[in-house]
Amino acid sequence: MKTTDGQRVVNLRISGRVQGVGYRAWMSSRAMALGLQGWVRNRWDGTVEAVVCGKPAAVEHLITACHAGPSHARVTEVKTAPADPPAHPGFDQLPTV
Repeated sequence: MKTTDGQRVVNLRISGRVQGVGYRAWMSSRAMALGLQGWVRNRWDGTVEAVVCGKPAAVEHLITACHAGPSHARVTEVKTAPADPPAHPGFDQLPTV
């Protein structure tokens, strides 16, 4: 996980039943409530991918929450990797890639 100016930046890859259950909207809401920046998107392989940046405790809180996700999700794995900070402020839902 990268840390920039006291900020932690991480790429998340969430697997399981995570598409079609409101995962992106749920994550956007959680991230904004925690004061995080970044983005979230679906991937054609059925996973959800996100980059989150913010205070280390807030990022860790979101990662922990991602293991459960919204009520209809069934998360089987959350992978984390270092990432570069997002290019824009705020938290966006991006198109599927």
